[in-house]
Amino acid sequence: MPWLVSSQVDFLSSSPSQRQCERTSFSFYCSVREQLPVWLLEETRSMEVFSWEDGRPRAFLPSEALLYALVHDHQDYAGFLVQQFSVSALRAPRCSFCCCSGGAPHLSVAVRYNRLSILALMVEALKDCDSGVRQDFLDGCGGCSHAADAGKCAVQLAVELSRSDCLLLLLAHGARPAGLDAALQRLVSCDAADRREAQRCLDFLLLFLPGPPAFCCLQDERQRWQGRLGNEVFRWLSGLAPPPLLLQALRCLARSGPGRISALPDFLQQHSWQ
Repeated sequence: MPWLVSSQVDFLSSSPSQRQCERTSFSFYCSVREQLPVWLLEETRSMEVFSWEDGRPRAFLPSEALLYALVHDHQDYAGFLVQQFSVSALRAPRCSFCCCSGGAPHLSVAVRYNRLSILALMVEALKDCDSGVRQDFLDGCGGCSHAADAGKCAVQLAVELSRSDCLLLLLAHGARPAGLDAALQRLVSCDAADRREAQRCLDFLLLFLPGPPAFCCLQDERQRWQGRLGNEVFRWLSGLAPPPLLLQALRCLARSGPGRISALPDFLQQHSWQ
């Protein structure tokens, strides 16, 4: 793979056939990066590009091609792969080092690179899945320790990176609203330039929380958090009062589609809770 360091490539390249696989894989990576036409990329993937696995070459998988399309924002190719192969294009490929697979790397990669359009295609494709399978994809964490975002689901990553639009899209399609602690800490630790997006992430999590969380850290610094969150939201998160009426109304709207919240006039946006 093109992201391997030289020592790893030296270790992997133990035969001419394996080195040929690495060359074709890198060539395909470059082709996606250069935004070549979909028909050419798919013809190359299915007929010319191979990956080395279990001591022999194999065809390059649609899920691996989709990762390349995500990294380089090749929206046409990503759309083709998702439409043609549906959920199978989202299945995690095996790790080259430990041979394990699992988690939901495509959603996390989309969040990390802020590929909102491709993320929308992927979560839309999940609508046709069994509910259990869909939830596994939405809430899955990278199961391999070699993955860049191992142990984090896409929602947690969106909170950490303040990708508010990605977060709303995931939550509106049924992802679990995880990472409230991280959202609160991000709000008070980020600089002024990032504060708006951090505030939006917190607001979106609040819209999808089923109830106030079971923690009392807010009470330990009451004055600080009350000023940040507003009195009504602070009291709700502390378990002292029901959620604000505006929050309850916006919850219904948010669940009907991510675009509904963004289209609201300013005086009805979440900061009005304060």
